[in-house]
Amino acid sequence: MAKIVILGSGESGVGAALLAQAKGHAVFVSDGGALKSPYREKLTRAGIRFEEGTHTLEEILAADEIVKSPGIPEKAPVMQAIRAQGIPVISEIDLASRYTRAQSIAITGTNGKTTTTLLTYHLLKEAGFKVGLAGNVGYSFAEQVIEDAFDWYVLELSSFQLDDTHDYVPTVAVLLNITPDHLDRYHYSLEEYAQAKLRITRNLDSSSYFIYNADDEVIQREYQSVFVDTNDLPFSLQAEPRVRCAARYRADAELRLDVPELQDEPEVVNVSGSPLIGLHNRQNLAAAVLAARVAGVSVGQIEAALPTFRNAEHRLQPVGEIGGVRFINDSKATNVEAAWYALDGVKAPIVWIAGGTDKGNDYATLQPLAEHKVKALICLGVDNAKLRAAFGSRVPHLEETQSVTEAVRRAHALAAPGDVVLLSPACASFDLFKNYEDRGRQFAQAVAELRTESVEPGT
Repeated sequence: MAKIVILGSGESGVGAALLAQAKGHAVFVSDGGALKSPYREKLTRAGIRFEEGTHTLEEILAADEIVKSPGIPEKAPVMQAIRAQGIPVISEIDLASRYTRAQSIAITGTNGKTTTTLLTYHLLKEAGFKVGLAGNVGYSFAEQVIEDAFDWYVLELSSFQLDDTHDYVPTVAVLLNITPDHLDRYHYSLEEYAQAKLRITRNLDSSSYFIYNADDEVIQREYQSVFVDTNDLPFSLQAEPRVRCAARYRADAELRLDVPELQDEPEVVNVSGSPLIGLHNRQNLAAAVLAARVAGVSVGQIEAALPTFRNAEHRLQPVGEIGGVRFINDSKATNVEAAWYALDGVKAPIVWIAGGTDKGNDYATLQPLAEHKVKALICLGVDNAKLRAAFGSRVPHLEETQSVTEAVRRAHALAAPGDVVLLSPACASFDLFKNYEDRGRQFAQAVAELRTESVEPGT
């Protein structure tokens, strides 16, 4: 019996604690903050010792192994003490993978992870697979492994989770894209961040598959330095890709699959039933279809399941229509890259709601799209100076507010039938909202209230 200390008491930490206890280990949970009530209750019910608001080093440094929450940075004093002691540190993903024989699809990337994970899970589930959803979405991987009732798991993995993952071997690894994000955790080095993402390939072998974006220059460059003997399945949006691709679009609604390991002849998937919007979602779609196909879902099953997919909230989510004006909630777009995808993907004239806590954003890539597609910009933030400077001379109309209700009303007033009101902030939410989910929910609520008011009495 080993002594395992769990650092952090969120979904992954509590799941890891429950699994470690179920496998006979002595478990202690330490959280520098306050435990949320549901997690405190789970630990108490299981009889697992825990502390909150502090890290007792004497207790932590007596561990045989540490399972670390992905949110705890290496520079934290508790981590420096653990590293100095040389105690092994793993992720919840590593711990869970020790105790399951299920196959898995692991999905990472800077943008599009959640959409691709949810779509892959949907395709497998609709095809009748016994499949679990875990990682950054769904429930704790470790907690699900206690019962281990699934044949497959689909996991969304962040670079933070991959940092402490050493032995986990996915059946299918997916890397969607790499753009600058979270660089403060990687010494402000894009190369170091890219290598963190590429850790998803470290244990792949000739029985595994690596699905990746052949159009992404950072992936192409950095993957050359990784020595992996696996089945490479690149995908591309280019009509004539630079490399042979396992998936590429033959036409808008036709995705051509060329996977000799599965089929001697190429297959064509009709993707016209997909409800996903935008160019970036064509990448997510290609990756998910490839992953599902490799897992054993047939082309017919994929085509049948696509129309019933519903994406996560706050990701290019339609939330209503008023007088011919459509409202789309893309509150999850907390960086410039994600907002670019949204602006590019919407084909109608746009009234754009943006702003929030600026993360050092460079809006230059958004300016051509704004000039071409945005008829009005409503800045929803405490300090909108950078947005005004970047777009004031590039959009016909710009105004500011700190009220989401007012932003929705003004956007509707400025829009014409056929236009889209798009909440795609390109910024974090913490100036006016608890988080991006709160911002998205308030936006959807404001749309619902305005729609109610717009319905004439007696109709």
